[in-house]
Amino acid sequence: MSDLIRIQEEQQEWRGRIGKMSREDLDAFLATDTLCHLACLKDDGTPYVVPCWFTWDGASFWIIPRRRSAWAQYLQQRPAVALAISEPSQPYRKVEVEGKATIVEEPNVGGQWVAIAQGMSLRYLGERGPEYLEPTLSQPRWLIRVDVERMMTWQGVAWPARYVVDSQAEG
Repeated sequence: MSDLIRIQEEQQEWRGRIGKMSREDLDAFLATDTLCHLACLKDDGTPYVVPCWFTWDGASFWIIPRRRSAWAQYLQQRPAVALAISEPSQPYRKVEVEGKATIVEEPNVGGQWVAIAQGMSLRYLGERGPEYLEPTLSQPRWLIRVDVERMMTWQGVAWPARYVVDSQAEG
């Protein structure tokens, strides 16, 4: 065992729970008001990253872009997508997703996206959420589902063993 891993294990308390998240921890984290950073490819092949609200249903992520969101059109053309969801303070939970975006609804008013947006507005803005959402319900929105192809999770203040270089073995 490397010295770094041993030190991390000895100082466990202040580091929080370390390692991959359990399903219960993952679902609890993804139910918080943490933003998702969605990455896709623009028409010229360069990356495009945007912070956005999301809903996790236990199997897929749901995203609701506004009609004029360029990135929704990028996903329509090239469905490969990555999501990064993390928090800036302890316990430093993070989720990285690679997946495929499916356009469930093109921009519309009154579609399936409304019920999902209502839940998002409450989650992200609390009891004032409807005050934000209701005046904008006449604005067309997309409904996009992101199906997970690969997901990595991590929590705590520590290095995963795969990143630690054993200097004696590699020396």
